[in-house]
Amino acid sequence: MLRYVAVLACAVLLSACQSNQVNHDFDASRDFAGYRSWSWKEPALQYRPDDPRIKSDLTEQRIRQAVGEQLDQRGLRPAASGARADLNVQTYLIVEDRQQQVTTNYGGSAWGGPWNGYWGAPMYNETRNVTYKVATLQIDLLDGKDGKLVWRGSDEQLLSTSPNPADRSAAVRATVSRILANYPPR
Repeated sequence: MLRYVAVLACAVLLSACQSNQVNHDFDASRDFAGYRSWSWKEPALQYRPDDPRIKSDLTEQRIRQAVGEQLDQRGLRPAASGARADLNVQTYLIVEDRQQQVTTNYGGSAWGGPWNGYWGAPMYNETRNVTYKVATLQIDLLDGKDGKLVWRGSDEQLLSTSPNPADRSAAVRATVSRILANYPPR
């Protein structure tokens, strides 16, 4: 059991060391300076898979608040009630299982020297598949007039297991900030 915990810890650490690449894509023919207001396209947050263990009103509230704050910092204001927004915002939370092979080497220590020979313990390897969950947050910005996608950003990371709501809120804010860091595109 101790070996399994050690292997799992190594896998999590190795996964955490991988650099997260925030992905962005946009329609270069659009004039992003003309976008001044935004509103949510309902449903504002879609879950993949549509699993009740993943869905949470609290998660949706955190994502909505973080996206609103980031868009506000970029000069976009919520559209007035009843008015058509320049941009419609829709988000996706995609949770998937991933696997990684972890190999642990045991034994193989040698003693002695060239004059009296080498001796030691045999060496063997143990390879295990470690399954972990990855969450991807995707933010889509759609043109309010024609409904076409004009900008998309996403980031993925290990699914947080922290029971602390403040930690979860901070993680959502940081992720949304990384995603929207390149909006408007330059």
